[in-house]
Amino acid sequence: MKIEAQVELAPLTTLGVGGKAAHFARVEHETELRDALSWAKQRALEVRVLGGGSNIVVADSGFAGLVIDMSLRGVRIQNLGAEVEVRAAAGEPWDDFVKSMVARGYQGLECLSGIPGRVGATPIQNVGAYGQDVSETITQVTAVDTIRSTLRTFRAEECQFTYRDSWFKSREPGRYIVTEVTFRLQLNAPPTVRYAELERHFVELGNRTPTLSELRETVLQLRRAKSMVLDASDPNSRSCGSFFVNPVLSAAQFGAFSARAAGVGSVPQFPQADGRVKLSAGWLIEHAGFPRGTRDGAVGLSTKHALALVAHEGARAADVTRLAARVQHGVLERFGVQLEPEPVFWGA
Repeated sequence: MKIEAQVELAPLTTLGVGGKAAHFARVEHETELRDALSWAKQRALEVRVLGGGSNIVVADSGFAGLVIDMSLRGVRIQNLGAEVEVRAAAGEPWDDFVKSMVARGYQGLECLSGIPGRVGATPIQNVGAYGQDVSETITQVTAVDTIRSTLRTFRAEECQFTYRDSWFKSREPGRYIVTEVTFRLQLNAPPTVRYAELERHFVELGNRTPTLSELRETVLQLRRAKSMVLDASDPNSRSCGSFFVNPVLSAAQFGAFSARAAGVGSVPQFPQADGRVKLSAGWLIEHAGFPRGTRDGAVGLSTKHALALVAHEGARAADVTRLAARVQHGVLERFGVQLEPEPVFWGA
């Protein structure tokens, strides 16, 4: 294992801003991960794990601790009859993994196509899109406990998955570093089509029974149309994807919001099983006075999707956080709803 000093982090993130990592290590084996953690512990350094760099905002001053580039690879598959158990190492590129599962005819991840990053990041915030969440198929998560230097396996229920959240994100953030994720996928099962945009697409095509491959390609098309697929030729794709989480309101909060939103027009709303209501953060942003393409210096909202903050040439992390704060304040002032950022912030 090699520890490098003063490594530029901006080129390793999809947003492309931020300073240097004081220390940097690329790990390809669990033993290297333990060695890196031991090295950092001896020096009382904070540790951050870099996957695909698609969900972080690095401060312009950089990060003073150790950044670990998680590069553990490998996929193991066990046939269980009508199901398969798939164990994927944390460093596996997520979309490549999804593509391979769809190609094999394994159902359960097809709607999560086109999402950047690596496998190990998906359980942290219960990654989801187009009506599907990883919590639906994850059966266990294996992780290294950075405090005890031991390996622990979490059953799905122990992960405490909720909307874009988990034990790893909210209860003990940073304590566990995911090394492997186990999924239970279905053989010869139809794809998940319960997201309105997907349903409309296939109804318009007259295709009531799309294949897994057809659904994956449709998801990729929809994401490309919103600049939500990494593409160096698309100026809108230099982003973290969705910058804010869709807020979920209690009945009382939704009542207060509805009063403020009276007369604005049709409000996208998604009732939840627990009685709460999920709103569209993108809709809130646009109707609070921040249309698509809004610019603040070198940073702006995507011209395709108001939920994405885009870093243009010359942008700095401070520019990103400034616009994000403006958007949060505007939505709070107009609708009384607090937007929570989806990416993780590194550094001061």
